[in-house]
Amino acid sequence: MKQISVIGVGYVGLVTGACFADLGNRVVALDIDEAKIEGLKRGELPIYEPGLEELVARNVSAGRLSFTTSYKDALREAGFVFIAVGTPSGVDGEADLKHVRSASISIAENMVSPLIVVNKSTVPVGTGDWVAEIIQAHQPTPIEFSVVSNPEFLREGAAISDFMNPARIVLGSFDHDAADKIAQIHLALRAPIVVCNLRTAEMIKYASNALLATKISFMNEIANICEALGADVKEVAAGMGYDPRIGPHFLDAGLGFGGSCFPKDVLALAYMAEEKGRNPQLLQAVMDINTDRRRQIVEKTVDLVGDLNGKVVGLLGLTFKPNTDDLREAPALEVAQRLIKDGAIVKAYDPVGMERAKDLLTNVEMAEDPYLLAQDCDVLIICTEWNEFKQLDLERIHKLMKQPLIVDGRNIYEPSVMSNLGFQYRGIGRGYDHYGNPVENYNGRKAEVLGEVANDG
Repeated sequence: MKQISVIGVGYVGLVTGACFADLGNRVVALDIDEAKIEGLKRGELPIYEPGLEELVARNVSAGRLSFTTSYKDALREAGFVFIAVGTPSGVDGEADLKHVRSASISIAENMVSPLIVVNKSTVPVGTGDWVAEIIQAHQPTPIEFSVVSNPEFLREGAAISDFMNPARIVLGSFDHDAADKIAQIHLALRAPIVVCNLRTAEMIKYASNALLATKISFMNEIANICEALGADVKEVAAGMGYDPRIGPHFLDAGLGFGGSCFPKDVLALAYMAEEKGRNPQLLQAVMDINTDRRRQIVEKTVDLVGDLNGKVVGLLGLTFKPNTDDLREAPALEVAQRLIKDGAIVKAYDPVGMERAKDLLTNVEMAEDPYLLAQDCDVLIICTEWNEFKQLDLERIHKLMKQPLIVDGRNIYEPSVMSNLGFQYRGIGRGYDHYGNPVENYNGRKAEVLGEVANDG
């Protein structure tokens, strides 16, 4: 089999390379960052992703996975090259394609035999055509190549599982033979394969992420209404999720979405629409609702604790979601800055994100564990739903705090349970009476499915 080369060793590139190697392929992963590559050669990963360290080590040991900074070495025996570099947001929300352009030029200058170039990065609609033009323009001598769009759908924290068990594989190309060859190297995954043209494949990625982000913002809007009317958004979401037209996923109200994908992709899709004279009203509302979540959680904290000046506030969780060390667009970062601006003394704890956070939150004290964090705090705010936080000794937390006040930005606790433990507790959209007490559900219990209705006849 032809060698697979992967350009970029970030979340997408490193997972893609390691997983292809685990499927039995020979993979060379390239990055121009010498420190990252030297670290990988020593077994040191530049990112945290559950199971990835073991996966990389196993395939390096087996000789199927190697690392380099040399395009010449990476492309010498390659039949397929996946571009998996970053595409950060530009000033106006457009995707910054400088890394894609640089990779395309380097591919053109170093390829020595026919090649299929695969765009794995999330790129604006039309980028596949643009990449083909760049490669053609920079080849020293003409060599046959094709461009295929193969957008990634990997969730940080579950990226290996998502690669190995995909809901679908999307391939876009005007070269049917090239698309078929990329389909062949994915056949071991036994997933549905959607084959379409380049621009449609690129649009599938943006439309998918935009819809998921829309579900999150919709539920946060519903949470606001639930709070006003005394309903419980957790039970509303559960009741909605049984409808197969809706489904149970991405219905969790909270601090909104963050990370490297949803904020950037919704913004980029809105930018593309506006560039073509369209008015992306829904996308704008999705972003506005999401931005507003950070302000609202601070307002909830003020409602509970009063004037924040001089108050000690502890943040449980810093990363944008559990099982990752990624802080890009993490709600906790903005929450921390808002609290500091209001005069609060902010402390924080995160299982894996504190080392990266130190440079971003220089005015925030990092605690070694949740109990040291809770000590003498006036209020705790839960910003990330790490499983560790769901298992805390809450009675101990209660004793350690200056005041037993908790604002749960991820709804990981039950209001009635927290009330019984002596906490003043505020969740998101949980429903409270005029005295601030949690509204009980059916006979004081959580909503539940009592059984299936018998079929007629």
